[in-house]
Amino acid sequence: MRNYFYGWYFKCQSETQTFAVIPAVHTTNKKRSCSIQIIMDENAWTFPLTEELFCHKGKNIRIGRNCFGESGIQLEIAMPEISICGKLDFGLLFPLKYDIMGPFVLMPWMECRHGVWSMRHIVQGSVDINGREYLFRNALGYWEGDRGYSFPREYLWTQCFFSEGSLMLSAAEIPLGRVRFIGIIGFVLWRGKEYRIATYLGARVTLLKDKMVCIRQGKMELTAQLLESSGHSLKAPVKGNMVRTIHESVSCRAYYCFRKNECIFFEFETDRASFEYEFSL
Repeated sequence: MRNYFYGWYFKCQSETQTFAVIPAVHTTNKKRSCSIQIIMDENAWTFPLTEELFCHKGKNIRIGRNCFGESGIQLEIAMPEISICGKLDFGLLFPLKYDIMGPFVLMPWMECRHGVWSMRHIVQGSVDINGREYLFRNALGYWEGDRGYSFPREYLWTQCFFSEGSLMLSAAEIPLGRVRFIGIIGFVLWRGKEYRIATYLGARVTLLKDKMVCIRQGKMELTAQLLESSGHSLKAPVKGNMVRTIHESVSCRAYYCFRKNECIFFEFETDRASFEYEFSL
């Protein structure tokens, strides 16, 4: 059994609160374990759990009494330092037209493969954390995941909802033998239409510095910049072992601009973006 991880990322965002949960299973040196990480505006928690609590069927998984899948999330975590319970129901999911990895999903040398199961959907329900209730009424949801054995050495990832859609963008250092290159995957959902941005479609980085990335693909250009971080520490895999510490701002200030030729489809600054920036630039 090779070292391996598989993690799902569910983000739910109301007008006042952002809540993300990452259930995962990981194998290191033939020993399997699982975990649940929870990220909110104010704090983040990691709960390591034993493998016998984990089971899955298709896109639906269970870790103990915690369930995650196409219909929603059910949480029941009781630890000495924290108690979390709640139920969040998902509306109609909005999947991509085809796998975000494109032909790269077939490449055996990839450290990590990304998946997106819903670009935007409605979330209804509530979560109770240590007696405090967080309500999600007609909130927005996003669902993605990663599988492989390690996160990229350097990468950035961002996701954001806006009034007419949502977006996700990832640029990561990809090893190919002795060569490394920056691979790009992402999408813009705008006014019901999917615009896909990817290395396999000709996307390339034209600027990467000062926590800003600019991607050009044909006549399209997408710019994303982290303006103010509020990152919490999370665990990420290195050869299947969850020992790396990364930082995610689940709701922070960021700038986005999407254009085609001289036509600007949208340009805005928000304080409700999700961002990870793990480049040294």
